[in-house]
Amino acid sequence: MKALVLAGGSGTRLRPFSYSMPKQLIPIANTPVLEYVVRNILDLGVNEIGIIINDRDNEIQRALGDGSQFGAQLTYIRQENPLGLAHTVAIAQDFLADDDFVMYLGDNMLPDGISDIAEEFTARRPAAHIVVCKVEDPCAFGVAELGPDGEVLRLVEKPKQPRSDLALIGVYFFTAAIHEAIAAITPSARGELEITDAIQWLVTNGADVRASDYQGYWKDTGKVADVLACNARILDGLHPGVHGTVDATSVLVGPVVVEKGARIVRSRIEGPAIIGAGTVVEDSHIGLHTSVGRDCAVTNSRLERSIVLEGASVTGVQGLHSSLVGRSASVGTTTQSTDRYRLVVGDHTQVEVAA
Repeated sequence: MKALVLAGGSGTRLRPFSYSMPKQLIPIANTPVLEYVVRNILDLGVNEIGIIINDRDNEIQRALGDGSQFGAQLTYIRQENPLGLAHTVAIAQDFLADDDFVMYLGDNMLPDGISDIAEEFTARRPAAHIVVCKVEDPCAFGVAELGPDGEVLRLVEKPKQPRSDLALIGVYFFTAAIHEAIAAITPSARGELEITDAIQWLVTNGADVRASDYQGYWKDTGKVADVLACNARILDGLHPGVHGTVDATSVLVGPVVVEKGARIVRSRIEGPAIIGAGTVVEDSHIGLHTSVGRDCAVTNSRLERSIVLEGASVTGVQGLHSSLVGRSASVGTTTQSTDRYRLVVGDHTQVEVAA
């Protein structure tokens, strides 16, 4: 089996961050989403991974390299225009050949893994095996209607009146039969080759198409609120470890990771929280569910339930909550009065808040 990871796309729901970095590299507990994806695939015993990138995603190649650091063999496949999920399979056909493969959207977090579903697919080998999950608003997803034994009866992409609450969550297992299906479909009204149309073609033509209802934790990290929620979920499983320096006047409470080269000075850190390598936290209070990236500076500030990306600084801010601060951004103070803030701050930005 091989894997195809979709890491292109414009990430409109994560702007302004996606203007300057691929959304799949947003860090969750100081680790890029895409790294979690790759590791989940490796847990299946699959190490040949094709990664679909767009025409500006050299940053993904720099972050993951050739995959050897993970024990993977990565092949990068460029999609010049976003022409649909099925289109990514078509342009990856030389890489995939006639092998079975798992297709995985690169901004999906499934920390509980997909090994059980992979075993189901391998044991039965249907033409396609999709992964679904119950959602409150099926209109925003591809929706599956299932029979009593888990067989797929019908798929509809973003239906206005959904007949099911089972959404496709972005993990699919395929045999080579999917290539014939993709060759047979035409672009949808939005000009894309829809993977749901290709799977529906298989169903219509009598192929065995199955589904599994995913019971683990799943989050599409396409929006800021979901990124923060996922960060909290992953931090809840944090194993504490101090590899940097914590002075005698500082206090660590609960599971806290202080990475190598980080310094905690006259500060209180309440876990679960992680402080990145080379970061200095001074005269500050870091609350639970907070991730601070590499080479940051947090001074005379209080923040919780937030993510601070690499190279950012937060100075003199006493109420930062549920915020996402971009790479090399600077959050400082002004003279107007308030006691709490919620910020979404893009890369290389400067923001002033009330002192």
